[in-house]
Parts: sequence; structure tokens; C-alpha cells
Amino acid sequence: MAALIAENFRFLSLFFKSKDVMIFNGLVALGTVGSEELFSVVAFNCPCSPARNYIYGLAAIGVPALALFLIGVIWNNHTWNLVAECHKRGTKNFSAAATFLLFGSIMGRASVAPITWSVISLLRGEAYICALSEFIKPSSLDKFPAEYGAEVLAKFPCRDVPANLTKFRDEVTRRLRYESQLFGWLLIGIVAVLIFLTKCLKHCCSPLSYRQEAYWAQYRSNEDKLFRRTAEVHSRILAAKNVKQFFGFVALDKEEKELVQEFPVEGVQPSPQWNAITGVYIYRENKGFPLYSRLHKWAKGVEGNGPTPEGHELLFLAS
Repeated sequence: MAALIAENFRFLSLFFKSKDVMIFNGLVALGTVGSEELFSVVAFNCPCSPARNYIYGLAAIGVPALALFLIGVIWNNHTWNLVAECHKRGTKNFSAAATFLLFGSIMGRASVAPITWSVISLLRGEAYICALSEFIKPSSLDKFPAEYGAEVLAKFPCRDVPANLTKFRDEVTRRLRYESQLFGWLLIGIVAVLIFLTKCLKHCCSPLSYRQEAYWAQYRSNEDKLFRRTAEVHSRILAAKNVKQFFGFVALDKEEKELVQEFPVEGVQPSPQWNAITGVYIYRENKGFPLYSRLHKWAKGVEGNGPTPEGHELLFLAS
């Protein structure tokens, strides 16, 4: 059983570490659906009180969506690359198109979870019914008793109404659920159209051929994997060296001893090198040859980040 659980976690980790944007976004959406279902079952509880219903219903949809959006922005590597870029070099090297492209990429990725949350909330209809039940006009309900007003309508989501109003409660609930689900389906359609147009625009405006773009994606993935793996080994060896200098010895296991012997580390990289390979990167070419990353540009000895007589800026951001 333990081996099976470990294998399942390993499978999930491979998915979450995948660089495929569609797979990642799909997993985010599925996780959001599960969270919304859990929230509706456990946490959602309409107050059924005038003025409070509207605030609570909107908060149930909007606040989690806002939180998911901010989490998406925080988890996006482009966000922190942009922060590093602004801190070290400013945005003078970016054109308006490049800046728009960057923010669009960050916002698009971060919008997957909140849009999913909003769609599922609207399709379920509970929050929408809770928020708007008190605003139904009694005159729109056939033969609705004149002595009842917004206070009774606000209690419709809780089914705490007089027996003679049961049929009106069912009609109001059905009407609001219809509106809520209609907005949900419309939101799905709008998002689908926007995604389609964005993908078309991206490929139409891309300066790269399909095969070169695929190669660039593979290069970025491999560079990131190798950089992380090498950085982990380098930092471990450097830490072992410093610990040994302090204590006179260092307790290493067999694998770590082999690493220390195989990869001698003499020092650390200076800060200018770290700054040179950190930050936002827009695809560029130098003398007709592609530069696929900041690390690639640094390794080729190309200076600067903006377009130069020898370099040509092609406004295409890695997805």
C-alpha cells in the first residue's frame, strides 16, 4: 500500500512539474473545481437576511477568486523575473508591446483558477440565488401576497418560508438558477473564444517557425532542469566544504562523497553573473543566431538587454 501511494504521489509530482501549459492549467482547473465543491458543502451558508445576502453571495464568489488570482500571480516565475528586472535594470529595455505581452502572460496564467471558481459557482447557482433573491420584484410573481416583502424573499434560499409561499420560492429559485447558469455558460464561451483568438494571434505574430518554437520550449525545459540539478549539487558541495573548514571534518554519505570527489568546487559565482542570468527574457537574435535565454546570452558573451546594431529584438515571450 505504501509503495502504491508513493507511486501515485510520484505520478502527480511529474504532472505538476510538467512544462506543458495546457496540462498545468488543466490541473489547476481540476483542483479549483474540487475546492469549490468542498467549499459549497462545508462552508457556504446563506444568512437569509436582507442586505447580508447580497454581500455574502458576492463574497462567496469574488473573495476566493481574488485569492486564487493572487496565488497564481505569486506562483508565476514571470512575476519574480519582472520584479528582478525592474529592480536591477528597470523597464527601459522593454517596448510597450513587450510589456503588454509580459503582463498578459502573467494575468492569463493567474486567471485560470479564479475563472474556474467563478464558472463553477455560477453553474451551481447557490451563491447567486443567495445574493439576488431579495431583489426579485414581488410584482413579477403572479398573485404574490402583498403583505410580504424583501425580508421574506431574502429567506427563500433557506426554505424558511410560510407554506403558502412554497410555490413562489420554487419559482424564484428556478428563475435565479437559470440566470446564474446562463451567466456561467456565457463566461465559458467568452473565455473559450478569447483563448482561441489569443493562440491564433500568438502563432501569427511569432517570429519563430513551429519547429524552432518547439525546440526553444525543449531548450528552456532542459536548461531549467539542468540548472536546478547542478545548483543543488554545487550548493551541497560548497556547504560541505565550508562545514569541513569549520569543524575540521564533514559527515557525508557515500553518494555525497562521490559528488565531492567528482565535482570539485573552488568558489562561488559573483553577483554580476547571477544578475546577468536573472530577469525577464524576450526572445532575441544576435547576428542572425538565436539566443534562447539569459544564460545562453551570457554564455555567448552578448552584452545588454535591448536591441543593438548587432542584435535584433523579436517580441516573443516564452509561455
